[in-house]
Amino acid sequence: MARNYKQRSGDRIDGRIIHTLPGFCKFIPFIMKSRNDAENFYEQSFEISAAEGWFKKQRAAGYKGIGMLHLFIAAYIRCIAALPGLNRFVSGRRIYARNNIEIVMAVKRGLSINSSETMIKVEFEPTDTVYDVYNKMNAAIEEIKSSEDANGTEVFAEKYAKLPRFVLRLALWLLNVADYFGLLPKKILNVSPFHGSMIITDLGSLGISPVFHHIYNFGTLPVFISFGAKRRQYDICEGGRSTVERKYVDAKITLDERIVDGHYYASVLKLLNTYMKDPSLLEVPP
Repeated sequence: MARNYKQRSGDRIDGRIIHTLPGFCKFIPFIMKSRNDAENFYEQSFEISAAEGWFKKQRAAGYKGIGMLHLFIAAYIRCIAALPGLNRFVSGRRIYARNNIEIVMAVKRGLSINSSETMIKVEFEPTDTVYDVYNKMNAAIEEIKSSEDANGTEVFAEKYAKLPRFVLRLALWLLNVADYFGLLPKKILNVSPFHGSMIITDLGSLGISPVFHHIYNFGTLPVFISFGAKRRQYDICEGGRSTVERKYVDAKITLDERIVDGHYYASVLKLLNTYMKDPSLLEVPP
């Protein structure tokens, strides 16, 4: 996202330090030292009556299986394009602007309880449309489901999990220290599911409501989005003399309040709602 940016002292491989923030903003990470300290929880019911019709139209046009997951991710990416502060993260008590957009998601290889689960991380551009999101996410998910071979994340985890406990604790401590000072190599950042722009879980695919999920202290993920199954609701029309049936999807979002202020997050969430109501806005680049 910052292709013309010249790296300066304090920058990381995955982000550039923001030198122009007010002193109070720079001070906050020293008060709220971890993401768990800085978690804010937000829930919203997004009306998707128009989106449902849009999905049917797209599926008829050949976009098989396009749905809420693609819409949430595409809408979030478009929010980053319009309000790039959303793509910041805190590490080592400093606030950074991320160099790219990376979305993290857990994927099960099958529908049974015993099917293995892994994490995928997909990189996007701020100019990506909902169709770009559909193609990139489906390709990443299909690659996992069509192969029993471990991906980079699983290989890394399996390697470290075999270590004796005291060695594993020391190794993780060293990783934390390296991350604090921005010294983690790109090879590790590429496979780490704890470093990215946002992590999302589709609980609607399991037929249940969303949960408030914590954001991890290790890594750099500042936002966790959980959304549930679609539902119908009868709303009272203006004047109160009749009702209308509408469709909704509930989402619960956990936010790191250190990256931007409340007004900025409010602007993001209003914009997100706009795209959820009208997915056609995401058919073309911003």
